[in-house]
Amino acid sequence: MLRTSLTIAAVLVLSFPAHAQPREAEHRVTQFLPVENEPAPELIVDAPLAGPLARGAVIIPYRTKHFRILPIFGTAATAVSPRAGHLHVSVDSLPWRWADAGNTESVVVVGLPSGPHTIRIELATPEHGVLTGKTVPFVIPGSSKADPAGFHHQH
Repeated sequence: MLRTSLTIAAVLVLSFPAHAQPREAEHRVTQFLPVENEPAPELIVDAPLAGPLARGAVIIPYRTKHFRILPIFGTAATAVSPRAGHLHVSVDSLPWRWADAGNTESVVVVGLPSGPHTIRIELATPEHGVLTGKTVPFVIPGSSKADPAGFHHQH
């Protein structure tokens, strides 16, 4: 019985590695080696979360492919591989924006007046060059007196 179990285990161990990994696993990007011919970065942006939006808080989930969000800036950081940079975020086509290098996978904005708005999220190089971006339209419902996201403000 023990000999049969050991034989079956040996056959499984010897045959498993050849078929265990999907073909795409052979071409994975690793942060330990430079990537030749990196694929274009992708930005995937979801609609704002409905529950918080109903309370006036805008929480927009995002994720990236072939791009890492890191707090690195300047010319020297452009040689980092796999590609890295930060986000540029702007609200309602205002002339100012902010950079986000925190990789929280969500953009959060509170305190907007009720009505229609847009938030633009862009992938930016360490030198602030925009690679790609998405604009998310949404509507803030009529405001209430309570803080919409439950954030505590100091006065």
